[in-house]
Amino acid sequence: MSAQQNPAEAGSGRQPEAGSAPHSLAVVIPAKDEAERIGATVASAKTIPGADLVMVVDDGSSDDTAARAREAGAQVVSHRKNRGKAQAMITGANAVRNREISQLAPGERPRHRALLFIDGDLEDSAVNTAPLAGPVLAGTADATIAILPPQKRAGGGFGLVVGLAKKGIERQSGFTATQPLSGMRCLTREAFEATQPFAAGWGVETGMTIDLVRAGLRVEEVECDLHHRVTGRDLRAILHRGAQYRDVARALLVRELRGRS
Repeated sequence: MSAQQNPAEAGSGRQPEAGSAPHSLAVVIPAKDEAERIGATVASAKTIPGADLVMVVDDGSSDDTAARAREAGAQVVSHRKNRGKAQAMITGANAVRNREISQLAPGERPRHRALLFIDGDLEDSAVNTAPLAGPVLAGTADATIAILPPQKRAGGGFGLVVGLAKKGIERQSGFTATQPLSGMRCLTREAFEATQPFAAGWGVETGMTIDLVRAGLRVEEVECDLHHRVTGRDLRAILHRGAQYRDVARALLVRELRGRS
């Protein structure tokens, strides 16, 4: 597995502060209706080197995703209603921070974990997100993004959303994203805060990448041998991609306007 740093930020000269590298890793898993897969995903995530906390955000599931996640050993926070991936990521990151603060000794300063965001349907391949954590824990990158291999299952989209996100990210930040919609990402707490507020809905990854690069943070893409459920080409899948396109376009427009101002 290899890592590559985008030329757009390779010469930024930004250096990590002394002692600023995270000491460990929190795996944050937004999940909705993933009861069949979440147990295997959590079990695999717990074996990632450096991971001492797995936090599942049950985003308004109608099945027993939360119970299966707890059975597998995850900490779980739940939304009563579905609030979308972006809000689930924020809820998970806040839950990790609150846990860190609650465990401090009197007078002790918090030292935040790195945040590794992964999908709930990775099952036993979740451990293969470990290469994302390496550069962040070593202090050589502020954020890493997974590059997935071609998925074995039939189906897949038409490339319209990916093309929109890829061109928009490059136009607005200079970063050439290999897989702009990749949801598997590892960030320092500083990098996470630099991306707030998140773009709404399915635009979160596109907005995050632009915000990271614009903030002068070091972003690397890392190859990871992962497998997940592939969206098909039925009516439900087409409607899903329509929502993705809308959210990515909105994230790009907001950042374009922000850049002009």
